[in-house]
Amino acid sequence: MTHEKSARFAFVRASWHADIVDRAFDGFTQIIDAAQVDSFAVPGAFELPLMAQPLAKTGRYDAVICAAFVVDGGIYRHDFVAQSVVDGLMRVGLDCDLPVLSVSLTPHHYQETDHHNAIYREHFVIKGREAAQAALGMTKALDTFSLKENGPEISKISAA
Repeated sequence: MTHEKSARFAFVRASWHADIVDRAFDGFTQIIDAAQVDSFAVPGAFELPLMAQPLAKTGRYDAVICAAFVVDGGIYRHDFVAQSVVDGLMRVGLDCDLPVLSVSLTPHHYQETDHHNAIYREHFVIKGREAAQAALGMTKALDTFSLKENGPEISKISAA
């Protein structure tokens, strides 16, 4: 696939703090037409890799983008969750030879106030745009790599 209009993207969102996390999708679709994006919801951040993997394996998508907001609830759990999510997403990408991008933020000083919610809503819009640019950039880079003179031979090796 290419990064042109025929490209397809999967966007997976954690439902915790959906009012904030969903803004990443808004930013993503400011760069990439929403008609090119299939959106999926999972309960929380920890479930993102489990959803990303079957989506990546379908062969339908040029990239899978995952968004979550993992907050510090005063215990170490958020560090464990955030690290597990990022490691899992990287593993899916490497195992499936597909860009799997994370828009997972883990603020250490988040409080559920109007002020903090507004800050993070806007930040997720920005991160969504950045994820779209990264998805397009990786798609283009991978397309360019596969079109080089030895591309067919490299494709055969990676498909084995």
